[in-house]
Amino acid sequence: MAKILTNRKDDYAQWYNDIVLKSGLADYSAVKGCMVIKPHGYALWENMRDQLDKMFKETGHQNAYFPLLIPKSFLSKEAAHVEGFAKECAVVTHYRLKNDPNGNGIIVDPDAKLEEELIIRPTSETIIWNTYKDWIQSYRDLPLLINQWANVVRWEMRTRLFLRTTEFLWQEGHTAHATREEAIEETKKMLEVYATFAEEYMAMPVVRGVKTANERFAGAEDTYCIEALMQDGKALQAGTSHFLGQNFAKAFDVKFQDRNNNYDYVWATSWGVSTRLVGALVMAHSDDEGLILPPKIAPLQVVIIPIFNKDPQAVAKINSIASDLMATLKQHNVRVKFDNDDNTRPGFKFAEYELKGVPVRITLGARDIENGIAEVARRDTKAKENITLDNLASHAIQLLDDIQKNMYQTALNFRNGNTRKVDSWEEFEKVLDENPGFVSAHWDGTGETEEKIKELTKATIRCIPINNEKEEGKCILTGKLSKERVLFARAY
Repeated sequence: MAKILTNRKDDYAQWYNDIVLKSGLADYSAVKGCMVIKPHGYALWENMRDQLDKMFKETGHQNAYFPLLIPKSFLSKEAAHVEGFAKECAVVTHYRLKNDPNGNGIIVDPDAKLEEELIIRPTSETIIWNTYKDWIQSYRDLPLLINQWANVVRWEMRTRLFLRTTEFLWQEGHTAHATREEAIEETKKMLEVYATFAEEYMAMPVVRGVKTANERFAGAEDTYCIEALMQDGKALQAGTSHFLGQNFAKAFDVKFQDRNNNYDYVWATSWGVSTRLVGALVMAHSDDEGLILPPKIAPLQVVIIPIFNKDPQAVAKINSIASDLMATLKQHNVRVKFDNDDNTRPGFKFAEYELKGVPVRITLGARDIENGIAEVARRDTKAKENITLDNLASHAIQLLDDIQKNMYQTALNFRNGNTRKVDSWEEFEKVLDENPGFVSAHWDGTGETEEKIKELTKATIRCIPINNEKEEGKCILTGKLSKERVLFARAY
């Protein structure tokens, strides 16, 4: 089968697009900046969504749904919030179309102008906190732990499949608490949920950290994040959890009566991850032959491919073995497929499932079966071995676990090998250009210096790592005193 993917080393951006399009994850749409998520990509997102949803519910959260359309006046109630999102908002101004009397098709009816424009949600803090005002009266109503699975729209000028699109799918948690301490605890708890999911299910190591004031979510007092390193040495923000303080409670007058009959504003958090995680998965693990998917979230974990000959008895034998193997694997909750489509040659099937990232491939050939064996191939290392038929199911199950662990370790080794400490501006610039990755360096703590570094190098402070080691030093740009290192990188 002819090579259909660009090599990563030749053109990483094109390689990424090739994989997303040709592995069947997504396609471009007729709407500029938006994408169509194809069945393979959506099945992957469903597995991610379902696992996260389970983790949210295990930590006491419930799902709800709030309107897509938000009155414009709501966004103006929290100053930092509206400033942060104003340039990305899509605005609904009319509610009706009509036939053009001049015969030029459909036009917007000028008589159907809305009294107040509606914003297609870029995020839901405002509509949710307006609702919470009616839901929260006393301490008995707290904590309020709500999550929403939804789509949002943020008008983007430069888009990239999964990583940055005008419309995308995500979840957004919005919680209300009686005390500052409870809200901060919630913020950190949900960050750890995200980090656990990324590492244990996506096999993607992440750095847990706090954003600088310049990088903080609009309207938050603190933003916590998980940052991952992609194979081209660029960072990707994979999830955020925000401590909102009382900002939104004050903006929407959400008060509660405490146990002493005093009134106070509630304390808030919000947190979210999106379909950007699919893009992260592609860039963290895949190779020049296609996707490499972690078994825990792969839509298809094992594929069985027969190699038939013209002997009916041999065909029947292969079908019988495949049927028994399928039944055993399904009893162990393995997502498995027997691809006995005789219109496609085995070689094309091998390449197709390799492209789609299926973790384990089992080949059942008539000659091998006569010898009591079958070939098993793993997608991550491409290693192949012959396994006895009696041990086939147990080997495949164990192999899925081995692949999951190996993928995480491989990604961790890559990140560790591409995280460097630097102490001078010259070294900082050199590392960014010659050995991109995470750069641990001192910074004087000012937004001005942060912006200057970004302007000069296109590198941003990805985070101040949680539990960061205190270490006195000098800022790489200004030479001013610094009490700790921060993590820089060029990023998506």
